Amino acid sequence: MAQMQKHLRNTFLAGIFAFLPLAITAFIIYWVEAKTRPLSRTLLRVDIPFIGVLLVLAAVYACGLVATSLLGKFILRGIDRVLSHLPVLRSFYAGWKHVALTPGGTEGIFSRVTLIPDETGHMLLLGFTSARPIDGNADTICVFVPASPNPVNGRLYFVRRARCQMVDLTTEEAFKIILSTGNYVPTPVGAAAVALMDRLQTQALPQG
Repeated sequence: MAQMQKHLRNTFLAGIFAFLPLAITAFIIYWVEAKTRPLSRTLLRVDIPFIGVLLVLAAVYACGLVATSLLGKFILRGIDRVLSHLPVLRSFYAGWKHVALTPGGTEGIFSRVTLIPDETGHMLLLGFTSARPIDGNADTICVFVPASPNPVNGRLYFVRRARCQMVDLTTEEAFKIILSTGNYVPTPVGAAAVALMDRLQTQALPQG
């Protein structure tokens, strides 16, 4: 019976992870099509299915070309300076900028995946960090530990760098671990856990 329950749980989880990206993609395409088709009929005088979706994809691609060009970077820096000084919007803009996902970057709290010990020191927590020290303390970094399976909630920790172990894992892979409630755990997590526990034990040994 237990084996059957495990099989059903793992199979349903695999189905959810396979189905969700397809369902979300289909919904986005349907929503964009519903919003852009009347516009394409009005502006282009054509009524071709999914022509609006193609136009949106072309616009996104054009924005990407502009953003990666020297002129685009200059414009984006100018927009950033303006938004950072607007009295009402700057707090919202700054908050979003600091927590935004920045794959491959070092600005957002979700830039790196890390393991930290819990309050007892006997268990490990999976978290995200920018890996940058906080102002006024070069040995401490900020780590956000999300809840599972709902990563929107979580707790914020200020942890000594020596008690953090960075995991060679992408943000996307780490979120898969959280959403699967531990049914999916890639090898780099285990290797990082061994390294951190060994370091914690060494730190706990009496000196002298």
